[in-house]
Amino acid sequence: MSDTQLTVTLDGGGIEDARAIVRALEGVFGAPGDLPADEGATVRTATFDSPDAPRAASDPAAGGTLSTEVTVTVQGTPQAVEAASRTLAGAFTTRDDGAASGDQERERQLLLVP
Repeated sequence: MSDTQLTVTLDGGGIEDARAIVRALEGVFGAPGDLPADEGATVRTATFDSPDAPRAASDPAAGGTLSTEVTVTVQGTPQAVEAASRTLAGAFTTRDDGAASGDQERERQLLLVP
């Protein structure tokens, strides 16, 4: 494991939606360093340690279902962002809302729908 992090920001939905999204990503990245916990928050964040070569998800449908649309922004290394994007697309219905790349990091925004 490297010390590189994947940051996942969730905008919209409830705490159960946030937990479903985190569960989907745990199959690739392991347990996050922090979990979305605030019931009243409208934006939640989870941070994962990202291996240099993220493993494939063993069960892409492990996340569950969502109660409403959730905008997810993933930020980290290009490999981690691609792995997270593939995992979320396999677990939920998604729409790619764009990406930005830097020298060492990438960011992608996805809309997850129930």
